[in-house]
Amino acid sequence: MPKDPYEMSELEVRSRIVTLAFGGDERLLIAFYRKLQEGVPEGTGIVFRGSVVTNKRHEDGKPFDSQGKGTSDLDVTLVGKKVMEAWSQDAYYIPGLHTKPLCDADSEAAPSLNPLRESLQKLVGRPVNFQATSSL
Repeated sequence: MPKDPYEMSELEVRSRIVTLAFGGDERLLIAFYRKLQEGVPEGTGIVFRGSVVTNKRHEDGKPFDSQGKGTSDLDVTLVGKKVMEAWSQDAYYIPGLHTKPLCDADSEAAPSLNPLRESLQKLVGRPVNFQATSSL
């Protein structure tokens, strides 16, 4: 049975993310992170969340990529007030605090960030979703 992420060290969580999302290729994680970091406002925090961390889908409890390689998405939370300005006025769950996802189903939630999101999807060969929050 997979370890609970709350019982894992940061290194173990990173290893899980590299294994699940990046096929064990640490360089691909670094390329993803650098490209993402270059495309968001300076000082923006970047946090992976969801099944890539827990190895369990919220909806049904199935493991990451249970439907085949590249089928699970990468959920990325961007942290900072500046990055939240990229979201449309109507694309917030809690205005000024937490946005709705920027994803294939809603690529207009943060139009200026969508080209970055799409380029990251091509890089890793799987869906990538962004949300933003003002702080953790």
